Amino acid sequence: MLKTYIRLLGFARPFWRYAVPYFFYAVLHAIFNTFNYVMIIPILDTMFSEGFEFTPIYHMPTITLSQDCFNQTISYFYTSIFGTEFRMTYILALLAGILILMNVLSNVFRYLSAYTVESMRTSTIQRMRDEMFYSVIDMNVGYFSEQRKGDIISKITSDVMVVQFCITNTLQVLFREPFLIIGYLYAMLKISWELAAFSVLFLPFVGLIIGSIVKRLRHPANLAQQRLGDLVSVLDESLSGVKIIKTYTATSYIKDKFHLLNSEVSKLMLWMARRQQLASPMSEFLGISAVAVILVFGGSLVMKGSISAAGFIAFIAMFSQITRPVRSFIDQFANINQGVAAGERIFSIVDSKSEIKDKEDAIEFKGLQDGIEFRDVSFSYDESREIIHNVSFSIQKGETVALVGPSGGGKSTLSELMARFYDTNKGDILFDGVSIRQFKQSSIHAAMSLVSQDTVLFNDTIENNIALGKLGASHEEIVEAAKIANAHSFIMEMPEGYQTNIGEHGSKLSGGQRQRISIARAILKNPNFLILDEATSALDTESEKLVQDALTKLLKGRTSVVIAHRLSTIKGAQKIIVIDEGRIAEQGTHNELMSLNGIYAKLIEMQSLQ
Repeated sequence: MLKTYIRLLGFARPFWRYAVPYFFYAVLHAIFNTFNYVMIIPILDTMFSEGFEFTPIYHMPTITLSQDCFNQTISYFYTSIFGTEFRMTYILALLAGILILMNVLSNVFRYLSAYTVESMRTSTIQRMRDEMFYSVIDMNVGYFSEQRKGDIISKITSDVMVVQFCITNTLQVLFREPFLIIGYLYAMLKISWELAAFSVLFLPFVGLIIGSIVKRLRHPANLAQQRLGDLVSVLDESLSGVKIIKTYTATSYIKDKFHLLNSEVSKLMLWMARRQQLASPMSEFLGISAVAVILVFGGSLVMKGSISAAGFIAFIAMFSQITRPVRSFIDQFANINQGVAAGERIFSIVDSKSEIKDKEDAIEFKGLQDGIEFRDVSFSYDESREIIHNVSFSIQKGETVALVGPSGGGKSTLSELMARFYDTNKGDILFDGVSIRQFKQSSIHAAMSLVSQDTVLFNDTIENNIALGKLGASHEEIVEAAKIANAHSFIMEMPEGYQTNIGEHGSKLSGGQRQRISIARAILKNPNFLILDEATSALDTESEKLVQDALTKLLKGRTSVVIAHRLSTIKGAQKIIVIDEGRIAEQGTHNELMSLNGIYAKLIEMQSLQ
């Protein structure tokens, strides 16, 4: 737990930048706040003490933490302002002015300390979210098949909020509440050490009861955060699959599923709120009970002359206030505990080993000069089942190689290995005779483009979606890429042309239009090598013809790997490799494979009968 807490404090770096000013603000706030209650004594003495005599003071007394020094200082200011003539209204006006000034200064430093905490909170939450998001984006593709997006979103949003309060509460636990408690206790001791000693006996009792209430909140808080992640997951999946839900008339099922999770989260939150809200009235009840007991004991001291009536009233006022920072101090510790638990969930993302790391001496990939070679490659997503078994083949520069075969055979996995979304378990992939692991991932991705069946478009304009292929591209370059991709004509028919927003995942476009936007993006990038993964499988005949024409232009003169179920789209490939159950079953040209009368020939025959 301590190790996690120290790591969390690292998000607030440099910590001293906030801790040092907060220390001084907290000290000054405690001093002036305590003076607000100390001022009760001279005010009451002036108003109600019989035989009150004013003694002029002409020189500023030596500052000491004593009641006499305080009284002499007030007399000095009165003498300096009003002279030696004493009037009750003047002294009350002076005391009222000092009281207002103390309160203003107390609140000024309270505001400055709160602003310091807010600055720390803002920078901390920004740094945490940045680091978490960067960690998530750097993960390999396999990580996202094991994690639900809702859980990740919940950790980046709600868990981060819990953690940042844990960090900012550290300053309050270290400085503000202790200084307030010390200030009140010191003033109470100066008024009457007997009454202070008697009163302090109640504080641990109050703290233990409040602490026991707060302690029980930790487990439900952790469970509530987990259920909130489940809730966000259902929400994300429901919005993404709303068409399927309606098609299969599953709206009632989804509503019930969401309702049950939402109900559980609400019950947990209500249970926690009930406990949290119980702490305040409980502490107030205990405080009033303690005040009632102190009234009896303190009253006896007043009657014996051990404490003045004004001092006793000021003491009661301060004692009623000291339970607040005590309760707050305990609450902050509870928040820190909850924050550490949320921090452990956050670090489960930050510390994930799914990220593929570049070697320290990794080099830049400048582009293919000779070709790509798969050398005895084997791969599995986990240890339970190997997907690729000792696959070896080569792709010459400028050559188009097609990967075909039954579904689930490993075709897409081979393309993902070539893009280094994963690293091989055995064997190696060579670019121009150099292991793919020797190159920086970013330089490999910069040299390639991927066009797949699941076109990834963003809720932005058409122009910005195409420009993702080449950031900073001119409008003319984007238009030229769209023309080559057979997309320009339909773009110009859109309400705002290239500035038309295409909606979430390109929902305002047809499947063929989305694919042509994706191809235009790839054309604009002008990649060194290209991967096409089922780029036309989900299109109708008319859209497929337009997309296939765009793909033909894109493939021309480029090193390419084409994965296709519709075998009519890959007849022009220089080499066709048939993948079956993670192994190479056949390879050759279209005519060569047809003459073998094997898997490829049967696939062609099956499609011709459809």
